[in-house]
Amino acid sequence: MIVLPTYNERSNLEALVATISKYLVADILIVDDNSPDGTGQLADRLRGEQQHVHALHRPKKQGLGPAYLAGFEWALHRNYDRIIEMDCDFSHAPWDLPRLIHGSRTADLVIGSRYVPGGGTENWDARRRLVSRCGNTYVRVFLGSTIHDWTGGFRCYHRELLLKMQLETVRAKGYVFQVELAWRAVQLGADIRELPIRFSDRVQGQSKLGWPSFIEGLVEVPKMRFQRC
Repeated sequence: MIVLPTYNERSNLEALVATISKYLVADILIVDDNSPDGTGQLADRLRGEQQHVHALHRPKKQGLGPAYLAGFEWALHRNYDRIIEMDCDFSHAPWDLPRLIHGSRTADLVIGSRYVPGGGTENWDARRRLVSRCGNTYVRVFLGSTIHDWTGGFRCYHRELLLKMQLETVRAKGYVFQVELAWRAVQLGADIRELPIRFSDRVQGQSKLGWPSFIEGLVEVPKMRFQRC
């Protein structure tokens, strides 16, 4: 199951679903936060046209973390063995999906990583590279260097690992959600593997990353060091 959280992604969604299907046979769950641009209606149309596409509608925009948690819960209740998360804006290449699945044969969590040899970013300006590098360095100061790309959102989880994480207690709302789940995986002694990916900036639509996400990361990451899942 591939979980795709969406908010105003109408310009990307249909093309992404079609491209995913070229590279991986998998069900797709679109989790839409009542997008005003009609993304939810498009999700319903795709669901009606393609049996492997599903849609989950939430009443309002509540953050990336809650959207993923809703998608994970939906998938866990339906006994999917592998659950993948990825962005809906082509930042994560659909052709890398088979590599994530292959890596999950020997790992509980596979992370598409920008910060291992062979990985990197494309079409980013110097400021965005600096912010991303500093963010990951900040996390490593508190949580260690077990993972190189703590904030990456292109991942494949084993069902059993998610069930152990006590997802109902996850606190993070924004992009620091990725850090919190990775930290829980480390605490649980999960086998974690990072695969190099090239992360591309979105072409269509606008980024959802803003100051609230930065502030949440600054506040919540130090707290995680002393929390146990």
